[in-house]
Amino acid sequence: MGVTPDRPLAGIGHNGGPESDGLSWRWHCWRSARAALVPHLPIEIVRGRVRRARELGLDYKTYASVRAATGHDVVAFLFSSNALRVPGADAGLGRIGQAGRIGLAVAPLTPAALSAAQPLLEASHAAPRPWGRFGEIRAALRAAHAGHPAEGVVLVGDAPFEPEWVVAGRLGYYLPAARIFAQGL
Repeated sequence: MGVTPDRPLAGIGHNGGPESDGLSWRWHCWRSARAALVPHLPIEIVRGRVRRARELGLDYKTYASVRAATGHDVVAFLFSSNALRVPGADAGLGRIGQAGRIGLAVAPLTPAALSAAQPLLEASHAAPRPWGRFGEIRAALRAAHAGHPAEGVVLVGDAPFEPEWVVAGRLGYYLPAARIFAQGL
């Protein structure tokens, strides 16, 4: 390993080891990071999480994604009225158990009309304005999930402005309606 025209003299602090920009090095870094990310869980914990995913009406991959991203269990779902128009929404709401089911009525729909249309919802609230001010969004979402810790609340939506509500409301996760309602559990 000497100095060549295509390999200049190493700078201060270089240990003279192999170059770290090759494909094999990136592959090694990826494998190491992946191994550190995925914990080795006892089988009893995995079985419990599979059972919890079924209780929530989710497939295990979706539930594991939520758990990995938030570090918390799902305690409630906030459904925008846009998400509840997706085919399969009625059956999807029926599959969800052991978690709160709260509706967000996007204007011009009222919370009373949403509750009447979806009797499986425990409560309905007015949704924040699309692309509204951050503080307004946060206040509307706090009122909607009152009684549930925000980090355990999953927002289910189907409009392009809804994912930003998760950040404003400090909610746990966002799921597109198609991902939760299209499951054949």
